[in-house]
Order: sequence, then C-alpha cells, then structure tokens
Amino acid sequence: MTNKKLALYGFLNASGTLVYVVLVAQIMSNGSKWFGQVDNKTFTPIAVLMLFVLSAAIVGTLVLGRPALMYLDGKKTEGVKLFLYTLGWIAAFTIIAFIILASLPKPAAINLPTRS
Repeated sequence: MTNKKLALYGFLNASGTLVYVVLVAQIMSNGSKWFGQVDNKTFTPIAVLMLFVLSAAIVGTLVLGRPALMYLDGKKTEGVKLFLYTLGWIAAFTIIAFIILASLPKPAAINLPTRS
C-alpha cells in the first residue's frame, strides 16, 4: 500500500474519531437539557462509565483496528505507518481544536475584592 493511501486511511480513521468525539461532547454538553436534571447516585455513574467503556472500544477500534490487522497479517511496516498517520491526524485535529478554542471570545473577568 502506498504512503498516500496510508495517509488517506489515517485521515479517515482520525475523522471518524473526531466525529465520535463531537457526538459524545454534544451528549455531555446537552445531557441535562435532553434527559432533564437527574439526581440519581446509582444510574448516572453507571451510564457515564458505560459511555466511557463504549468510547474506549469505538475509538480503540478506529485508531488501532486496521493497523493491528495489518501488523498481524505480516504487513508490519504498513501497520505501524498507518497507526502513526492516524495519530498524526488526531494530533492535527487536536491542535486545530485548541486554536479555535483560544480564538473564541472570552467572558469578562470578575474582579473579586482582595483580603488585606
């Protein structure tokens, strides 16, 4: 497989990860609007931990699935390259997200009285 094709697959894997992260972030940001204010000390932690486990499985599959299969099929160099391309794209998406976050307007600072 060519480096160009590996880079494309890495981009697609990272894009799938990005889409999944955006969906989970939307659920976390809007959960109280969608599900109402829930004060349950049993089921809320269970739901959050199950989402965490599901997220680990989905993102693990997106990032490691094809590279691991390639590695096990004897295409070790290609598998490692695909993994690195995927990580590179994820790093690029992360940097872009922080640049966007830094460029958003900041709320006015609240000056609290200091103690003397």
